[in-house]
Amino acid sequence: MPKPAAQPEEIRSCVMGWPVNHSLSPKMHGWWLELYHICGSYGMQAVEPKNLKDALQQLLDQGYAGCNLTLPLKEEALGLMDIHDESALTAGAVNTVVVKNGKLHGYDSDGYGFIENLKAQHADWSGERVAIVGTGGASRSIISSLKKAGAQRFVLVNRTRERAQKIIENFELDADICDWENRSKLLKDATMLVNCTSLGMKGQPPLEIDLAALPTTAVVCDLVYRPIMTPLLRQAAERGNPVVDGMGMLIHQGRLGFKLWYGRDPEVTPEIYAFMKGCAA
Repeated sequence: MPKPAAQPEEIRSCVMGWPVNHSLSPKMHGWWLELYHICGSYGMQAVEPKNLKDALQQLLDQGYAGCNLTLPLKEEALGLMDIHDESALTAGAVNTVVVKNGKLHGYDSDGYGFIENLKAQHADWSGERVAIVGTGGASRSIISSLKKAGAQRFVLVNRTRERAQKIIENFELDADICDWENRSKLLKDATMLVNCTSLGMKGQPPLEIDLAALPTTAVVCDLVYRPIMTPLLRQAAERGNPVVDGMGMLIHQGRLGFKLWYGRDPEVTPEIYAFMKGCAA
């Protein structure tokens, strides 16, 4: 009798965070795995920062292809990688880990995801004067990517001026710093406003900022994707500003890991966008 055909080995990856139950990454990667008929899985693991080193070692021991990292693990992971992609060094954080030849390779895809989403939702953007609210988390990657994409001037709003000043020096920005209590005043002549904080996320207070001085031609971006239309985006849309939500960034940044783990660069289609919006509702 002929031997049964060998079954392909399942390619495994996951997302780690603390907490992690809010993550929509398993839904997104699961959609692509099914769409492309790939023998793979994508799970989630709740990992405290103090246990991250052990959790990453388990990826190696258990034959995982890699993982995504969400808060508060992304900066912690930087020092635990064997090899760093330039994107991770630029961001000072890792959100995508790829296992190659027994080594942990660290990447950061937030900046790429932001720019791809911006091009998809509002390609006619201007970087003449970009207002960035918050300089933690993904902001370093986004600022760097915006500069590479042609943004000329920045104004950074943060609760601590020192962190903002460090970013200006690291990326050699033409930029000003605005104190948190004066954030509404920075919007005059801005061509883009980006919320890089978690304010406006489900369970968090809204970003309190008066958009009265913001030109109605300025595009308003929010990294938050739950809810899709944050209070900031709703306020902006009501006064006529073009808005860019965070769901597209989540989907586009996920492409890097999927391609490196499963060997296919997935398409960002209206169908997956609608599916993910439904998951976020």
